[in-house]
Amino acid sequence: MPLPHRAALLGALIACALFSAPVRAAERALPYATTPAFGGLKFTQPVAVVSPPGDRDRAFVVEKGGRIMVVDLRAEAPTARVFLDLTERVRDSSSEQGTLALAFHPDWRKNRQFYLWWTSTEKRPREDRLSRFLISATDPDAADPQSEQPILAQADQAGNHNGGELLFGPDGYLYVSLGDEGAGDDRFGNSQRIDKNFFSGILRLDVDRKPDSHAPNAHPASRPGTYAIPADNPWVGAKEFNGLPVDPAKVRTEFWAVGLRNPWRMSFDPATGQLWCGDVGQNSYEEVDVIVRGGNYGWNVREAFHPFAKAQPAPPAPKFLDPVWEYPRSQGISITGGLVYRGKTYADLDGKYLFADYAFGRVWALTPDGDKPVAADRVQQIASVPSVTSFGRDPRNGDVLLTSLSTNQVFRLVPAPAAATK
Repeated sequence: MPLPHRAALLGALIACALFSAPVRAAERALPYATTPAFGGLKFTQPVAVVSPPGDRDRAFVVEKGGRIMVVDLRAEAPTARVFLDLTERVRDSSSEQGTLALAFHPDWRKNRQFYLWWTSTEKRPREDRLSRFLISATDPDAADPQSEQPILAQADQAGNHNGGELLFGPDGYLYVSLGDEGAGDDRFGNSQRIDKNFFSGILRLDVDRKPDSHAPNAHPASRPGTYAIPADNPWVGAKEFNGLPVDPAKVRTEFWAVGLRNPWRMSFDPATGQLWCGDVGQNSYEEVDVIVRGGNYGWNVREAFHPFAKAQPAPPAPKFLDPVWEYPRSQGISITGGLVYRGKTYADLDGKYLFADYAFGRVWALTPDGDKPVAADRVQQIASVPSVTSFGRDPRNGDVLLTSLSTNQVFRLVPAPAAATK
């Protein structure tokens, strides 16, 4: 995850961290620029901006330290107030810890539910948490802080690689991205396991517990009765993984995809339903993946397309999927996954996947070729924005929004002045 703990000095590559670096100044003329999205509003280390489905009047900004701010978009000059404050429960938001992702239930107007992915050090050891909260019954701009229902609460041995995205998919299920537990090189041996803990992949959960879903297998991190396993999850009933036997009673059937190092931001293409993800690399490469059911993306046997020098012993029969795109550390140090743009505001970007590098401040547009790897001529840098931690959409018009950790702002993507006058 791209956060200020990654101090890269123009060409110094720090192996296992995902931290900040100066933006390269001498970029060529680019077709897009940014402007503040919410007037003069500033936040404290913003890492995400989301809006509830169907709500055109509000945007919610997740601050790394523990707060969620609600922005009222109805006035000419937007205003913000605290929606939820977990600062005293997060406690330690250094490294890559803190409040990391937010998703509202598709039926939030009726059930008042929203979900939060966050880390807590109020107890030891530290925990990665997936929690369900309720919006206040009397104030739609406030959460009920006493309403937390933990769903997963997992001990985590390192402060980095906490993953961090929550999405409700077109199928109505909740998708959760997970890092490999951190410390570098997959030190804790999580990346090619489906029968251990909840790390190094993407989960798909039925938080509504539909009749045809299954109960999860027992695990200390799982809270029974809070979610179920969709019947078509890929490892339901699995007896083998990577050519090795596994005990079906110990398989984490929550997994939808595996073999990811630190999937930092993912999104569904609203037109095709494809799930796009940016996975932060270790020493040499960053990668973009299209996530599919049962996909194994190779960490830590490989990094993007390349063998990884400090890999765990290779399994006998891996079936790894290739990334759609990789880029070397000469171009960036920490990828921030973005979104496929669908709209009319930026006609030349329609159907392209937008993503960024946190450390070098570069924003690219990738022209997809289905889920196949693309050639270099299909990837173009379009903007330069410092320390991008997430992409979002303005609920009023679909404009692309970007959160910037170093400037404490939410930006709007706009045509560069020179491009606009052509």
